[in-house]
Amino acid sequence: MNSPLFTKLSFSYFAYFGILGLIVPYLSVFLDGRHYTSMEIGEILAIFTATKIVGPTLWAMLADKSGKQLSIIQLGSGLALLSFTLLFWMTGYWSVTFALALFSLFWTAILPQLEVMTMISIRRSAKIYARIRLWGSVGFIVLAIIAGKVIEQFNSEAFTYIGWLILLALFISSLQLKQPRAVYKKSSEDSSLLSRLVLPSFLLFFISGLLLQVSFGPYYSFFALFLRDLAYPSYAVGLFISFGVVAEIAVFFVAGRLYQLFGARLLLVFSLLVTAIRWYITGHFADNVYILLLAQLLHAASFGLYHSASIQFVQQHFQSNQQNRGQAIYIAGVYGIGGAIGAYVSGYLWKDGFGAVQSFEFAAIMCLIASGLACFIVAKK
Repeated sequence: MNSPLFTKLSFSYFAYFGILGLIVPYLSVFLDGRHYTSMEIGEILAIFTATKIVGPTLWAMLADKSGKQLSIIQLGSGLALLSFTLLFWMTGYWSVTFALALFSLFWTAILPQLEVMTMISIRRSAKIYARIRLWGSVGFIVLAIIAGKVIEQFNSEAFTYIGWLILLALFISSLQLKQPRAVYKKSSEDSSLLSRLVLPSFLLFFISGLLLQVSFGPYYSFFALFLRDLAYPSYAVGLFISFGVVAEIAVFFVAGRLYQLFGARLLLVFSLLVTAIRWYITGHFADNVYILLLAQLLHAASFGLYHSASIQFVQQHFQSNQQNRGQAIYIAGVYGIGGAIGAYVSGYLWKDGFGAVQSFEFAAIMCLIASGLACFIVAKK
C-alpha cells in the first residue's frame, strides 16, 4: 500500500475517532454543565445514539447503489459539521437534543463507508487494517487528554469549540481521499442480503454485540461524572480513558495474527467474558486507582479485540455487493439499538450517582449473557 494513501486513511480515522475521544468522556459533562439531571442526560444520549439505527442503513443503501463511498463520507462529514455548529446557539432540552440527533444522523454516514473503502484499498489485509485503525485510537487518546485539560481550564462549553475544530479537520481530510476501484462480478454464489442476515451464526453474533453495547451504557454515559463523584481530579477522566485506549492500540498490532490463530468465535467469547469482569470491578472497586487502571487495561479486549474480530467476521459473512449494507446493519443494530438501550437504562439506574454500582452490575450481566450466545457462533478463520 502506497504511503500517501496510508497517511490519508490514517488521518481520517484519527479525526473520526478523535470526535469519539471528545464525546465519550465529555458529552455528559457538557450536558451536566447545562444543568440536566442524570435521567435527562440518559434520555438525550439515548436519542443521540438511536439515530445510528436508521442513519447507517440509509446511507449504505445509497452507497451500494452508487458505488461511491467517498461521496457519502464527504457529504456526511460536511453536514455533521454544520449540525454540530447549532450547539453554539441552542440551549434548551429539545433544541440540544435535536442538534445532537441531527449531527449523529449525518456522522453515522462516515464510518461504515470508511471501513469498506479502507478494506477495498488494502485488499482486506487484516494486518494493514489494524495499523491504519490504530490511528483512530491515537486520535481518541489525544482528544480525550487535550479536551479534559481545556475543559478544566475554561468550562464545559469548550466542548463545542473543540468538537467543531475536529469536525472541520475530518471534513478537510475527506476531501483528500480518492475513491478506490472495486469491480463486482456477479456469480452463481450470489445470495440475497436477507438470507445472510437470518443465518443463525449472524443472529447470535448480532445479539451478542448488541448486548455488549448495552453494557457500555454506564461507561459511555456517566464515567466522567462517576470519577468526579469519587473525588478524582477532572484531568483523570482523560488519563484513565487514554490508558484503556493505549491497551487497545497494543491489541491492534496483533489482532490480525490472533484472528488467524483462533478465529472469530473464541476471540468474541473471550472479549465478552473479560468485559463482564471489567464492569464488575469498575462498579465495586473504582475508588482504588490501581484496580481502576486494571479495569481500563481490559478495554484492550472489550473494544480492541472485539472490534477487530467483528470487522473480520462481517467481511467474511457478506458478499462484495453487500459490504456497505452489511457494515451499516451491524453498526445500526449493535451500536444504535444497543447503545440507545444502554444509555436509557443507565440513565434510569444511575439516579444521580446513587445507583452507580447497580448500573455496572447490570452491564456485567449483559456481557455474561452475550458470551454464552457467542459460544454458538460458527465462523470462518
